[in-house]
Amino acid sequence: MSRSGYIYDGDSELFNFWRGAVHRATKGKRGQAFLREMLAALDAMPEKRLIADEIETKSGEVCAIGAVAKMRGMENVAENIDPEDPQMVAKTFGIAFSLAAEIVYMNDEYFEEETPEERWQRMREWVVDQIEKEKA
Repeated sequence: MSRSGYIYDGDSELFNFWRGAVHRATKGKRGQAFLREMLAALDAMPEKRLIADEIETKSGEVCAIGAVAKMRGMENVAENIDPEDPQMVAKTFGIAFSLAAEIVYMNDEYFEEETPEERWQRMREWVVDQIEKEKA
């Protein structure tokens, strides 16, 4: 199993249900607020690089969710949050489990063969694509 918790067993009905949950979590008020916060956190990073498979390393490198933790000033993230537990990640950051799992999947597994700089760029573009445009 992966850090995202995603497992695909071929059940298309369950898959469609899950994708609906991800869509609602992403487009909802709480999800949109978190994605805007994530965009700000990514843009504020002094070094535009993201790691996979962990929230934060001992040297301070982070994944996309870890960037939000840093921006929030959360201390000892690597020690206090189990990166293999998407439920804990979701609860800690105040987002739906489905959104936490989707972000982790996109950060870690969607495109595995890339540099940390390429991962940062791809994740930033993904976050921008998920944010609803302001209606005039």
